[in-house]
Amino acid sequence: MKYGNNKYEDIKIAYIGGGSRGWAWGFMSDLAVCEDMCGTVYLYDIDLEAAKKNEKIGNGIKDIEGCKSQWKYKAVETEKEALEGADFVIISILPGTFDEMESDVHTPEKYNIYQSVGDTAGPGGILRALRTIPMFEEIAENIKKCCPDAWVINYTNPMTMCVKTLYKVFPEIKAFGCCHEVFGTQKLLVNALEDIKGIKDVKREDIKVNVVGVNHFTWLTKAQYKDIDIFPVYREFAEKYKDNGFVKKSDENWMNKYFSCSEKVKIDLFLRYGSIAAAGDRHLAEFCPGDWYLKDKETVEKWGFALTPVSWRKGDLEKRLERSEKLYSGEEKFELKETGEEGVQQIRALLGLGDLVTNVNIPNYGQIPNLPIGAVVETNACFRANSLNPVFAGNIPQAIYPLISRVCGEQEQVVDCALNRDLDGVFNAFAADPNMCISVSDARKLFDEMVDNTKEYLKMYF
Repeated sequence: MKYGNNKYEDIKIAYIGGGSRGWAWGFMSDLAVCEDMCGTVYLYDIDLEAAKKNEKIGNGIKDIEGCKSQWKYKAVETEKEALEGADFVIISILPGTFDEMESDVHTPEKYNIYQSVGDTAGPGGILRALRTIPMFEEIAENIKKCCPDAWVINYTNPMTMCVKTLYKVFPEIKAFGCCHEVFGTQKLLVNALEDIKGIKDVKREDIKVNVVGVNHFTWLTKAQYKDIDIFPVYREFAEKYKDNGFVKKSDENWMNKYFSCSEKVKIDLFLRYGSIAAAGDRHLAEFCPGDWYLKDKETVEKWGFALTPVSWRKGDLEKRLERSEKLYSGEEKFELKETGEEGVQQIRALLGLGDLVTNVNIPNYGQIPNLPIGAVVETNACFRANSLNPVFAGNIPQAIYPLISRVCGEQEQVVDCALNRDLDGVFNAFAADPNMCISVSDARKLFDEMVDNTKEYLKMYF
């Protein structure tokens, strides 16, 4: 990597999960419209053919109108080849297949346990973590051997436990986890300013927030637009929409109805606790006791969000596979479109091409004093040239501390027990999860069944 001609050149990025039919394309697009750096992206995926198709798709971007930088894409056969000498590492993998996720999400329904996502919290999140943690052990060991000074950006869920594993295996790693859920809440606050105060043309980035919590169960303790404290505005907004919810018709979700909500969970939590819950309702609901928002399908409908069936994910994958073939053959032209994700801007900031303050998932160095040191938490952090420093966020407010500390403790326990291949210890966390409103004996039956359903990816535990 070198600096010349007013930009960084010869950057090496390792993309683990480089056969992605979605995230990788978005990352390619964001890189293409960034004009002050270029280099090579090494694509590694257990599905080599998928990585090779992305290699061709990526290498065709340089010829598209609007492309501002020249990036080369190279599919490689081994993870170590991708990582060797990398300046940056992107991790975006699916731990297992959607068959395993189908068990994660739907097997608990036999016991009337419903999950709206199933990739972070609840029984599904814990089983997914059991599959993911050994994969991240290997990734961390390879980073330690091949590129110990690289900056590592993780997008894989369960985010907190993935990042924690990286640091447990390689304490000196320079890793952080990225999630866009807070961005959506900032956009909601933009809507609140317009709806209540008539203030228009505010950008998400103009809303300055203090972020505390853990991934997908994040909260805002401060929110400011210029000299306006948004909390009183949001309270008026919440009172206005608490019964029927708020849906902005012109802002339909980029995926489909399963990913949209009426914000009623978010509003309810704010009116009860006084801090702004800052993730999508589908995620927030899973961290709360199961009979609050996920008691049954009728309760979910009442709160204005949706359960995402894995059958939909499988159908969506088929569509993305079809699109991959069209992009690969040239039947469909690649469209340059900025995603709104901040990964590329974070890379720029770490190269010294501009400072950035945004929310990330990193170990707690004291930025949240009343959560355990070393636990992975989500707060703001400041990106500068070759440095990432957490912004002091302050204590978790007492009103929500019992909710967040319980989740934090569960996540710490799952990672430690998984690394020690202690399934009984993981079960104890599983049975105590807030969403597990069943007896311990039924929890044991459910756990054993879910483990058996996904045993192909859990052999290291036996």
